[in-house]
Amino acid sequence: MKKIILLSSVVLSLGVFAGCSSQNLDSGKTTKSSSSQVSASSNAVSSSTSESSASEPVYKVSLSDAIETYKETYPNTDIISISLDTSFGQTIYDIEGIDDNKEYSLKINTDTKEIKKEREENLDRDEKDGVKRKENKLDLTNLIDMNEIFDIALKEAGSGKIDDWEIKEDMGVTYWDISIKTGLTKEIEYKINAQTGEIVETDAD
Repeated sequence: MKKIILLSSVVLSLGVFAGCSSQNLDSGKTTKSSSSQVSASSNAVSSSTSESSASEPVYKVSLSDAIETYKETYPNTDIISISLDTSFGQTIYDIEGIDDNKEYSLKINTDTKEIKKEREENLDRDEKDGVKRKENKLDLTNLIDMNEIFDIALKEAGSGKIDDWEIKEDMGVTYWDISIKTGLTKEIEYKINAQTGEIVETDAD
C-alpha cells in the first residue's frame, strides 16, 4: 500500500514539473514574439521619422559636381551666382560666371547632368579688366552642405516646402537666398551665410 502511494506521488510530481516547464517555454516564446514585434515597430517608426526629416529637394547631381562641371567647362573664370531653374518641368542648376572680359552661363540638369551653354556676353567697359569679377565672385571655399542649409531654413520656418533658392554675393559675403512656401500664398525668404549657416535676413510675405 505504501509503495502505491509513493509511486502515485512521484507520478504527480513529474506531471506538475512538466506542466511548469511547458508554461515557461510558452512564456519564453511569447516574450520573444513580443520583443520581435516591438523591434519591428521601432524600425518602422525610425524609418518613417528618417523619411519625414529628409531634406528636400534632393538632386541626383550634387551641387559640388555641378560646380566642378562648370569649372571644367570654363576653367579660367569665377562663379558669380548659382540658382535653380525649374522651366519646362525640369530642375536645372543655372550657373553664371565671369572672367575679365566676358560673362558666361551654363545650365546643368540636376538629374541627368546634361549640359547646355546658355550664353557668352561681353562685359560693359566699366565692368571689364577684373572690376565686376572682383566685386561679384562667390567664395566657394568651406561651403556648408546643401542639405544642411535646407534643414536650417526649414527648421526656422517650422513647416513648408522649399520653392526656390539661389547662391549670391553681397558686400563680400556669399549666402543662400532660400524661398519657402508655408501656405497657398505665403512665402518666407531666408538669407543664410554659406560658410557659417547663420540666418542673416528674413523676409516674410
